[in-house]
Amino acid sequence: MTARIIDGKAVAQKLRAEWKQRVDALRARGITPGLVVVLVGDNPASAVYVRNKAAACAEVGLSSSVRRLPADCSEASLFACLTELNRDPRIHGIIVQLPLPPHLDAARALQALAVEKDVDGFHWCNLGALVEDRPRFVPCTPLGVMHLLGHEGIAVEGRTAVVVGRSSIVGKPQALLLIARSATVTVCHSRTPDLGRFTRDADILVVAAGRPGLVTGEMIKAGAAVIDVGINRLPDGKLAGDVEFESARRRAGHITPVPGGVGPMTVAMLIANTVTAAERGAAG
Repeated sequence: MTARIIDGKAVAQKLRAEWKQRVDALRARGITPGLVVVLVGDNPASAVYVRNKAAACAEVGLSSSVRRLPADCSEASLFACLTELNRDPRIHGIIVQLPLPPHLDAARALQALAVEKDVDGFHWCNLGALVEDRPRFVPCTPLGVMHLLGHEGIAVEGRTAVVVGRSSIVGKPQALLLIARSATVTVCHSRTPDLGRFTRDADILVVAAGRPGLVTGEMIKAGAAVIDVGINRLPDGKLAGDVEFESARRRAGHITPVPGGVGPMTVAMLIANTVTAAERGAAG
């Protein structure tokens, strides 16, 4: 068996084209959806992510900008910036680019965002709405994973799903989205003993642990859908996921590559959330 490779880049391109039509409809009413990324310091990886987001926004007609703050900025300066953006009616979505420098409290910064502009879906109110199965803004990466499963026609209801990773950004919301679709979900993490005992039962396996090559082919159920959220920079400069791709593709039924799998979908969902925020604002 050789897995079907899920082309996240192609799926994201299709979705961006669909969302562009909604952007065009808003612009015809004199409303240009606006996204601002707050970037603290000069983390090279963050700078790359920001450039990718800006390019995708430009493609669909969103207004995007970056508010840059020095790496040594005070918490008060960061909060003042967020307060200003919260009050600006031209801005519909705000992102605090993570990670922040160690002296800044990321959790406090995320909670300082206006809930209706939290297009990353990290505010506790948005996460709580997801727990209650009343989602408003869903974190972009888990939402992108669900779109990939849907695009590939992979059944979720009644299936066994395993999520490796328990962050509030990916693992926990991913589990909640799968539960909402009536999957039976197990969440594993760095302290799970004998990880393969769980992953070998998974019809749907989502790996978001941040450890390159953590899951190998022999840990995968034959024919499973394997979604690799991890993106790790190896010593030789190459990118690798949390799944050992070559051995996994010989066992899985579907698999996402790294890069080119989940990453483009995360950006596409960010655009979707920003456009949705603008539409809600226009509706009053």
